[in-house]
Amino acid sequence: MHKQVSAVVQEKRHRQTGRRTTFPRSTGSSGATVARVCGVSAANQVLVRIDQDALPLIAQTTIPIGKKDVGTDVVVFFMASDPARPIIMGRLLSGPAATERNIVEMKIDGQRICIEADEEIVLSSGKASITLTRAGKVVIRGEYILSRSTGVNQIKGGSIQLN
Repeated sequence: MHKQVSAVVQEKRHRQTGRRTTFPRSTGSSGATVARVCGVSAANQVLVRIDQDALPLIAQTTIPIGKKDVGTDVVVFFMASDPARPIIMGRLLSGPAATERNIVEMKIDGQRICIEADEEIVLSSGKASITLTRAGKVVIRGEYILSRSTGVNQIKGGSIQLN
C-alpha cells in the first residue's frame, strides 16, 4: 500500500514541478546509497537528495543531523526497499575528518568508568572544575572545596604549600 501511495505522491510532484524524482538503480535492501543533506525543516525533519536533480525527500536518521550538516554526504538505506523512504545510517568522512579523534573514549565495565583523552579532561559545573592534563597536572577549582575522610586523609607531594 505504501509503495502505491509513494508512487502517487511522486507522480503528483512531477505534475506540479515538471521534474521527476530519479533514484539510483541499486536501491535494494542489501545496498547502500550516498545522499546529500539538503536541509532541515522547522519541524526538524532532515531532507536529503539522492540525485542532484531529484526532489528532496524526508529522511529518518540513526544519527544526530542538524543544520550544520547541510551539504554533507550521508549513507542511506531504504525502508522496506522503498526509494521514497530513506534512512540515514551515517556520515561519509574524508580527509582529516576521517582520522581525527574528536570523541572522548569512555569504557564502562560495570565496576568502573574510564574516560580517556589525548590532551586534557575537564569536568565543570558552574564555578567548580577539575582539570586533568596530559603532563600529569590535576587542577581543582571552586568556591568551596571539601576533603572529608573517615580514615586517614593524606596529602603527599614533593613539597606542600599551604596559603
